[in-house]
Amino acid sequence: MVEMVHLLQDRICEAISDIDETNYREDEWTREEGGGGRSRVFSEGKVFEKAGVNVSVVYGTLRPEAAEKMGGGHQLEGNDLDFFATGISLVLHPNNPMAPTVHANYRYFERGSGEIEGSWWFGGGADLTPSYLFEEDAIHFHKVHKEACDRHSIADYRHFKEWCDSYFHIPHRNEGRGVGGIFFDDMHGSTKLECFEFVEDCANQFLAAYLPILERRKDLPYTSNQKAWQQMRRGRYVEFNLVYDRGTKFGLTTNGRIESILMSLPLTARWEYCHEVEVGTEEERLLKVLQEPVNWLGV
Repeated sequence: MVEMVHLLQDRICEAISDIDETNYREDEWTREEGGGGRSRVFSEGKVFEKAGVNVSVVYGTLRPEAAEKMGGGHQLEGNDLDFFATGISLVLHPNNPMAPTVHANYRYFERGSGEIEGSWWFGGGADLTPSYLFEEDAIHFHKVHKEACDRHSIADYRHFKEWCDSYFHIPHRNEGRGVGGIFFDDMHGSTKLECFEFVEDCANQFLAAYLPILERRKDLPYTSNQKAWQQMRRGRYVEFNLVYDRGTKFGLTTNGRIESILMSLPLTARWEYCHEVEVGTEEERLLKVLQEPVNWLGV
């Protein structure tokens, strides 16, 4: 898993560099309690306002409140708080409001020795967050991930899709963060190898799921009003990540590197008091989908 996330980080960053015609800032960091990571961030490029791809390999002893936010650890009997965790997390925020933001995260956790039932698990997924809705983009993104799920008996696209819609939901707005994708956690019901092979397959589909969408949208014309709407949607992205995201909470309670934890936040965002969209607009069309998740593939 450690090897896989580093190789994937290299491949995704190479693709971003080619598209953005720029390079990333890289920071290799260590964690006092054990382990560290490699963060790579693109900023103010030709295509991406901000794009970050982070890999971490950390271990140590959890505080009880961190263990509660870790996910599958609730299955482990006893109070063994020693842990190991590794994963890749990435968020890409394009300049063009017609091009969607995208997020992906794939991770492996282990408590104690990692040998007893319930002491190890995989999690992850990928989701798409557009400011303007193009149904063909949502369908493509979901189709690529469904095909990956269908290749593995331990995966269930329909369940993971519903899980994604439920997890990336902003209760105080009654909105989804975006048009979903897949999300799963606590995956341990088969062998480690079978779980890993599924996670590796999904992670390796990221570029195929996102780049065709980006190519269609990154050079479309847009207005200043459409840019302002993108900033509003980014504000919603910030609200979810800071208030509800379990990964953010886990990083903050395990003395993680703050710059890497908050790497997912956009460079700019906007909040307007009592903002309302006009009836019959593309903005209203997006909101209706965010309030009522769509079965994009009809399965």
